[in-house]
Amino acid sequence: MSYKIPKEILNVLERLEANGFEAYLVGGCVRDLLLNRKPKDWDATTNAKPEEIQKIFPDSFYENDFGTVGVITGSEDETLKAVEITPYRIEAKYTDKRHPDIVRFGDSLEEDLSRRDFTINAMALLVSQSAYLRSDGASEADDEILEEKFVEIRDPFGGKNDLKAKVIKTVGNPEDRFEDDALRIMRAVRLAAEVGFEIEPETVKTIKEKSHLLKAISMERIRDEFSKLLMSASPKKGIEETQEAGILKFVAPELEEGIGVGQNKEHIFTVWEHNLRALQHAADKNFSLEIRMAALFHDIGKPRTKWGEGIESTFYSHEVVGAKMTVEILSRLRYPKKFIEKVGKLVRWHLFFSDTDIITLSAVRRLARNVGEENVWDLMNVRFCDRIGMGRPKEEPYRLRKYESMVEEALRSPLNVSKLDIKGEDVMKAAAVEPGPKVGFILHALLEEVLDEPERNKKDYLSARSAELAKLPEEEIKALGEEGKARKDEEEQKELSEIRKKYGVR
Repeated sequence: MSYKIPKEILNVLERLEANGFEAYLVGGCVRDLLLNRKPKDWDATTNAKPEEIQKIFPDSFYENDFGTVGVITGSEDETLKAVEITPYRIEAKYTDKRHPDIVRFGDSLEEDLSRRDFTINAMALLVSQSAYLRSDGASEADDEILEEKFVEIRDPFGGKNDLKAKVIKTVGNPEDRFEDDALRIMRAVRLAAEVGFEIEPETVKTIKEKSHLLKAISMERIRDEFSKLLMSASPKKGIEETQEAGILKFVAPELEEGIGVGQNKEHIFTVWEHNLRALQHAADKNFSLEIRMAALFHDIGKPRTKWGEGIESTFYSHEVVGAKMTVEILSRLRYPKKFIEKVGKLVRWHLFFSDTDIITLSAVRRLARNVGEENVWDLMNVRFCDRIGMGRPKEEPYRLRKYESMVEEALRSPLNVSKLDIKGEDVMKAAAVEPGPKVGFILHALLEEVLDEPERNKKDYLSARSAELAKLPEEEIKALGEEGKARKDEEEQKELSEIRKKYGVR
């Protein structure tokens, strides 16, 4: 096995060791390296104290009560990388179920690893001195590819075995770990969804028993874990596990209202299952957090608007009710205002379909105004997720493709005189003509020239050309204008044909 580590990170470890201190990569980055995944964050631990770390790295920052020193590596012309360096530490008593009341710096790596959450996060990686001294030129690369002989893994709690078994298990007694930091309850489920592992039975049992501890955690921290869960590879499984463990009621209990709620003849799944399937399709397509959130919540209003039973059930205005519920949930979880507004709009307008033989481009433009032009394609993606969540075929049906084509047609910049770098009043001034049809004829004549030679679309040229055209007999100007209109229609039809060909529609 080999380990791909950025040279800047190796340089940080080397500088610590050159100053007489121990230095290890630790936590999630070690887990990811062992899983052959690219680490998102880099963390190191050392027996150096914060002030000693800052002497080695004068430009570092230290703004917390836990001893963590942040070091930014690289130069302005390189990709900057950050590494957080924390002294070995021992923690005691977590009154607020989140942060230790007492933090003192420890003397050994094992003491430090013993305070961590899960065994797969409680491993440390030591780079041997011989790796730093290699002279084969590898250090000039962006990343060092370190062979196993250059690396030693410290694993006092069996993390490597749990990685192989694909198991999430706490370090030591799960009750103690969750009493120390209740957010670990959510983190266990999120991590399982992220790496595709199962949570060990005793840990699952304790999560269910201790889920009430999440009441002590701030909404901002719960929000962050919820977002990470949705952005994982298996959010459907993660949401199901949060519900089974009694966690979901501390995040978005409104989602549970859809459990067991049947739908009408268009749907083969309950509201709960449908929403989760829509979310999973968004993850499979690697869509953004906004789209994933909207896919999860798009039908959240159905249980409160259901009328009737069986296949004839109706859910009138569920999109309006659902949008209101979505805004309330996301506000409670302290998401940013712009994020809430966008997801609310995507939920509100997800039912935009009509018969594509009847719907007009003006109706599509109104939809774009309602949801915002910048959000239209995200809305289309939510609709695709909705369709897959219904158990429909994965290929795009003609109606969806037709709607995509109409959206592109509606949002395209039309070929008209408004695209000229000159307005009607400019023509009247340059050509000394009064308001009337003649102005329109001149503008369309100018448009035809610009269609042929776009570089002519400059105000100076168009003003001079307007004066020249104005001297022609009105019938001749009119003829040129009519030719310009015809040419515009021809060019527009070509564009529309290309758009429809692209989507395979008429």
